[in-house]
Amino acid sequence: MTTSRRFSANGRASGEPAAAYTDLLARVMPQAREQPLWSEAHGPLPSLFVSHGAPFTLDDPQWLGDLFAWAQSMPKPRGIVVVSAHWEQAPAAVTAAVAGTPLYYDFSGFDPHYKTLPYATPDATGLARRLTGLLGPAPVHEFADRGLDHGAFIPLMAMYPAADVPVVQLSMPSLDPRALLELGARLRSLREEGILVLGSGFMTHSFAVFRRPELATETTAFDEWAVDALARGDVDALADYRTKAPGVAVAHPTAEHFVPLLLTVGAAADPASAVSAIDRLVMGNSIRSVQLT
Repeated sequence: MTTSRRFSANGRASGEPAAAYTDLLARVMPQAREQPLWSEAHGPLPSLFVSHGAPFTLDDPQWLGDLFAWAQSMPKPRGIVVVSAHWEQAPAAVTAAVAGTPLYYDFSGFDPHYKTLPYATPDATGLARRLTGLLGPAPVHEFADRGLDHGAFIPLMAMYPAADVPVVQLSMPSLDPRALLELGARLRSLREEGILVLGSGFMTHSFAVFRRPELATETTAFDEWAVDALARGDVDALADYRTKAPGVAVAHPTAEHFVPLLLTVGAAADPASAVSAIDRLVMGNSIRSVQLT
């Protein structure tokens, strides 16, 4: 595993805010628009777990390029259902589905420019209806004024920069790993319809490692354990990560950035099929992102 270049204290690598994202748009937009759309001949889409990063992801050309290349390796989905570390709501709820719903800029301490960046996805009313039907019979609340949070829109800005795929964000009704596995299983059939199921978190999420870089040994140990558990399809170990994983107190002092991985595993037909699309360290944390079939 390699380590990325250094970031400045305010989270930017260098230059203007989101300059790498601006460069990505200029370079790949025609390719993004022409990406072949999913059809039944492609078979089920994989389920994905993406380490989404904060706004400074938009300043990292390698990270952005890796996310875009990953999306390009698959057909363009007919829609995306994303569960982010940043929205826990019970019972389950969904974001507003109408086109033009403003993004939910749920971060602070960054340059104000980041809160001006748009990601205007198409109307997702049909997708929201399909999703809530799967989650019935209990009613699923739709927040009329809540758009995608940064756990959803930051990675999608890089993966689908043309913003031409309908997106619905689903809340995590619980942080319990078993509950997220079950939720993922309920979404599994969407993959056969060309809908991408995406869990967005962070393979390790440690602020302590910023202050004490030597703690990267702990985040690395956790990351290696997770890779091994995924390779073995050991769902029980992943669900019991609090007692089974080394370095967990440093790597995940709280649960919300790891448990979206369990949703991704639950949505997969083969829990042992994980392939790492991104595999490196940024600021001492693993940004490993995986897909399962």
